[in-house]
Amino acid sequence: MTTHGGHRPVFCTIVPPHLLDKLARAEDPALAGPARRSLEHDAFQRTRRRMTTVIGAPSVAPPSGAPADQPYRTIYDTAHSQDLPGTKVCEEGAEPGRDETVNRAYDGLGATFDLYLKVFGRHSIDDNGLPLDATVHFGEDYDNAFWNGEQMVFGDGDGEVFLDFTIAVDVIGHELTHGVTQHTANLDYFGQSGALNESLSDVFGSLIKQYALGQTAAEADWLIGAGLLAPRVTGVALRSMKAPGTAYDDDMLGKDPQPATMDDYVRTGRDNGGVHLNSGIPNHAFYLVASALGGYAWEKAGRIWYDVLTGGELREDALFSDFATLTVKAARERYGAGDELQAVQKAWEQVGVRAV
Repeated sequence: MTTHGGHRPVFCTIVPPHLLDKLARAEDPALAGPARRSLEHDAFQRTRRRMTTVIGAPSVAPPSGAPADQPYRTIYDTAHSQDLPGTKVCEEGAEPGRDETVNRAYDGLGATFDLYLKVFGRHSIDDNGLPLDATVHFGEDYDNAFWNGEQMVFGDGDGEVFLDFTIAVDVIGHELTHGVTQHTANLDYFGQSGALNESLSDVFGSLIKQYALGQTAAEADWLIGAGLLAPRVTGVALRSMKAPGTAYDDDMLGKDPQPATMDDYVRTGRDNGGVHLNSGIPNHAFYLVASALGGYAWEKAGRIWYDVLTGGELREDALFSDFATLTVKAARERYGAGDELQAVQKAWEQVGVRAV
């Protein structure tokens, strides 16, 4: 664990608020209703998260003894209520059941645990065997999934714009990685540090999907949330790391506003200073590094990013340039002055971030 002062877990959702805001203003009640209810759910959970941060969250210990080289998963079902965690419906070692949402949540938690353990030697989210809890069927037509500092929560989507949020394993990995960041760099969730927080979740969420599928950097789609958009939506995913700004262009959702370089950096007071928007810039830098190095992205590019996340030097209020500088340092220390270092330096240059 880093020496940064205290954990300040934040409420992090996979669907950016600007998308739900747009849907909430739609004339079609089938679109506006679920989006408005989702925003209300999110506001309530965000307040609850702040209160838990103030009074302290209950500590959760591993089942027994030293952390094991296997996950400890429990899945709950709220049956469309908002009462967390819900009724226990599946726990570690259970056979797949009839509810595919439960099965996908269970498998996604396992895929996340596997990547962190087998590639980085990390025992669960906190590196101490933290049990992995998730709740499914949250709320009525809830258009989101989130990590609340203690567990994962998945909505079923409204069926009009968003589908079941357990469909995309990278979404599960994304949200759980917010927990990893919470226990390591503890990046502030505002401005560039918040965008780095979001980007790290996209990076490792994508790596979790690639690892589960056995894909090389060249074979991966580099999409976040592929399969979540309903058939009526003109788009392929929530975000694209390969080409930020191209994930969707739809009458209901508008055009994907993510920038790929600092030339198009978004300055806004909304969305905690544009954390879901400007994350496209470090996302694209990671894609460029992984593509330049080839092979499996978790082996070199992922290792460099993980070294920075867990190395203890990344400040909670880090800027893009701070992160870039640390990735250059990590590449040099791990691989010397070879292709890896050159790939990292060139990638940050291409997205317009200065790395010292």
